[in-house]
Amino acid sequence: MNVFVSGATGFIGSKLALALAEKGIIVHALYRSDEKAKSIQHKNIKLFKGDILNLNSLRSAIENCEQVYHVAAFARAWTKNPDDIYSLNIDGALNVLNVSSEAGVKRVVLTSTAGVLGASKEGVINETSLPDEAFSHYEKSKSIIEKKIRDESFGDTEIVIVSPSRVYGPGLLSESNSVTSLINKFMLGSWRFIPGNGESIANYVFIDDVIRGHILAMEKGRDREKYILGGENISYNKLFEILEEIRGKRTRLYKIPLFIMLFISHVFMLLSFFGISPMITPALVKKYNKNFRLDITKAQNELAYKPIEFKEGALLTCQWGNWI
Repeated sequence: MNVFVSGATGFIGSKLALALAEKGIIVHALYRSDEKAKSIQHKNIKLFKGDILNLNSLRSAIENCEQVYHVAAFARAWTKNPDDIYSLNIDGALNVLNVSSEAGVKRVVLTSTAGVLGASKEGVINETSLPDEAFSHYEKSKSIIEKKIRDESFGDTEIVIVSPSRVYGPGLLSESNSVTSLINKFMLGSWRFIPGNGESIANYVFIDDVIRGHILAMEKGRDREKYILGGENISYNKLFEILEEIRGKRTRLYKIPLFIMLFISHVFMLLSFFGISPMITPALVKKYNKNFRLDITKAQNELAYKPIEFKEGALLTCQWGNWI
């Protein structure tokens, strides 16, 4: 079987491409950077240099493929030109879907984000939750492409949407893997802050579970349905408590009031006018004051999805990084 993977050199895409290749599947991997492509060298991976905004390169890479995983996205927290986010995440995704339909691809799994579902007011968030607001251009763009998938026709090609939560684990320490970067800094003693009072809850999912979730969605997911690929719901306080337990050493942590963080984020935004990328944005700070408690029952019931707990995943991550 030939399978196309976009974003094949990214945090999720590279792990997915290699996992599929290990199963004996011939992976058509789309990439832009020759340097990053070195990380996915495998006898079952065929490299196609190109871009999802370039129809010719897409057609070449998708040709003869039965399945498509569209993982590529503009996922950075900030960019000087927000139009780039919408261009890549909407126009690029539509290119992948339309070329897949033209090529007779049977099924597409599209990677979105649980962030489009918004914060939980009472109880938990599931696939039918309606957000009060989108916190970032990234989440807005993903919400728009999800709506287009529901409303538009892509021929006989079936499309399944997967929505990972906050992904962490072994892999490239990039902006897409920010939770692992936080774990790394904490373990090395250079992270000593907790947002707000630390009681805000979020969902954290181990990278290997996200990869398995993608593959299960391709095998079992229903057409035009969405599945949350989450892990464990925990507070910031609990997260750092678990990391302290793994490290075996107590650390004095300082809780930073959100109004101070918001002020700092606005200072960073001012500095961005001088070409300095902000470490934190007002949109991110707003999320620190919300709960994102996810319900993964649908994925568990329909896909047989079984994620591990954060403590186990964090331990595996620390062992991988030699941080303990």
